[in-house]
Amino acid sequence: MDSEATQADALYDDAPCGLLLADADGLLLRANGTACGWLGFEHGELAGIVRIQDLMTVGARLFHHTHCVPVLEVRGSVAELQIDLRHRDGTRLPMLVNIVRRRIGDAVRDQWALFMASERQSYERELRNARRAAEEALEARRGAELQLQALNAALSAADRRKDEFLATLSHELRNPLAPLRSALEVMRHLPAAGGTHARLLSVFDRQLHHLTHLVDDLMEVSRITQDKMELRREPLDLAALARAAVCDTAGLMEQAHHRLEVELPPHPVLVDADPTRINQVLVNLLTNAAKYTPDGGRIRLTLGIETGDAVLAVRDNGIGLPQHALQTVFDMFSQLEPALERACGGLGIGLSLVRGIVELHGGSIAADSEGEGKGSCFTVRLPLLRGAVLPEPTAAPTPAPARILVVDDNADAAEMLLMALQLFGCEVRAAHSASAALDMVQEFAPEVALLDIGLPDINGYELARRLRETEVGRSMRLIAATGWGQEKDRQRAFDAGFDHHLTKPIDFERLRSVLAPPDAPD
Repeated sequence: MDSEATQADALYDDAPCGLLLADADGLLLRANGTACGWLGFEHGELAGIVRIQDLMTVGARLFHHTHCVPVLEVRGSVAELQIDLRHRDGTRLPMLVNIVRRRIGDAVRDQWALFMASERQSYERELRNARRAAEEALEARRGAELQLQALNAALSAADRRKDEFLATLSHELRNPLAPLRSALEVMRHLPAAGGTHARLLSVFDRQLHHLTHLVDDLMEVSRITQDKMELRREPLDLAALARAAVCDTAGLMEQAHHRLEVELPPHPVLVDADPTRINQVLVNLLTNAAKYTPDGGRIRLTLGIETGDAVLAVRDNGIGLPQHALQTVFDMFSQLEPALERACGGLGIGLSLVRGIVELHGGSIAADSEGEGKGSCFTVRLPLLRGAVLPEPTAAPTPAPARILVVDDNADAAEMLLMALQLFGCEVRAAHSASAALDMVQEFAPEVALLDIGLPDINGYELARRLRETEVGRSMRLIAATGWGQEKDRQRAFDAGFDHHLTKPIDFERLRSVLAPPDAPD
């Protein structure tokens, strides 16, 4: 028993908190070693001598008298009371206090448990600091996210404006190209179109074709980046298309004195593709090979079949590609220093357009080169089409003479188109505004009307609607001739009552087909 009592006294004395026993007036009757150590007194200097109030600061003493004592009398306990005691040397000791009032016989005793609050305050301070740091970090993150969102929005807006600019630029460039193409068509039919005159026309035609090609690329890459390109797929023989692309680029090859080798299979190689788009791909690759190969170079076009894919490859012995450029060469506006030095760098959109078109068809394109000055090879893979039958070729229609009204506010464009149509054997008149066209229709009664869209009084769509409301206009064939060539522009034209949509500069072979009688093969 003595041993147990000794152990209990030791536990009491060395408890991790200060323990005090006082009477109802606050006179200390007992204090454990922990409390004595914290307060700087020996046990004999406290018990029966010092009141607990004497160890408090003035503020703590007032709080104890006005709040603590009344609560003890009513409830018999006080929990987690924070008060300041004083060390023997006067140092302030922040404490957390629990007090329980008990009645032992006739006597009232207050049992005090003291906890040093300095460590708790330090802990709470660290918690507050950590919370503040976390809130600041969260605020900084939110700020960074808002900045990133703003930056993304600005980049998206800039990219959208760029696409809109490219579309508008290509449209504006088409307008002056239209009278140039019409003038060239007229000059080809003049009696003097021979000898030196013919060579000049050939140069004019090649350069105009090249400029039109650049404008088309601008329009097409804008469509791809805005996800607005629509494919008109059909069973397509890549071998026949490759031969057509070779013819399209023959003038460029001849001009640079290149030797073009073509290796095509004797049988059709069928894919499900848009002929116009795939022709763009091949012409772009052959044009690039010609541009980036020194004069007198060797270019090779091959077509084969590998593991269910049609494989087109264009190889040259030109300026080549460094390893780091094999991927970036397909990026928009990508340029290589050797190409720039040779003044043939172009706009840097051709290969970006090619990749976009190929991927829209479910295919892939890859570039390969052993290095600068060692030539390049571009390989296109397209899924083969199994079991398809090619459509029967149709003869090109011959247009019958017709009365045609040309409506264009560009006087040069209208005059050149008028002259070209007269060479087709058509009776033609021109108007430069919608109101003039409406007046002329009643007298002239045209069978066909070619309408520009951007007219000074009302636009071509509204003019088409008004023409359809007239007696003459109900049966009239309406052709939109405009620089706006996106799919939405075509659909808007058809919704307004147009029968056909042609993009400037007008392809005269296509125009011949459109002018053919309605019952002729198309």
